[in-house]
Amino acid sequence: MAPTNPRSPSQAPRRDRRGRGVRGPLAWPPVPAMRSRRETFDDVVIDVAERARVYLGTRHADVEFAVEEVPPTDPAPWEEQAAAVGRLVPVGGTAGHRIVIYRRPVETRARDVGEIAAIVREVVAEQVAALLNVPPSEIQL
Repeated sequence: MAPTNPRSPSQAPRRDRRGRGVRGPLAWPPVPAMRSRRETFDDVVIDVAERARVYLGTRHADVEFAVEEVPPTDPAPWEEQAAAVGRLVPVGGTAGHRIVIYRRPVETRARDVGEIAAIVREVVAEQVAALLNVPPSEIQL
């Protein structure tokens, strides 16, 4: 009598091939520890940008805030030659101005997330002050 296979080849195995059972879910519910540094940094910039909208008012309501990884290799002639942490990009025509925050230089200067938030507030305050032509000390974010 030939041994019979309890499972036909067309049936899928109920366990993995090493007998450890079915795998768990590939992605579990999101928790704060699962957020990347980029997502955390973007959240900080969004929060600070919302605070800056109060100072910009309706006259500069079209100002865009952007995050880039690193600054371009060719800084503007009026900027320092060191790695910039932020930049105000004046745009002519119907488009609004853009304030860009560079993630890597900010993270390099900071020791923790709280310090990242402080640096981002300072950079955005400087750029908004430059746009409004007021001293940065008047912008409290």
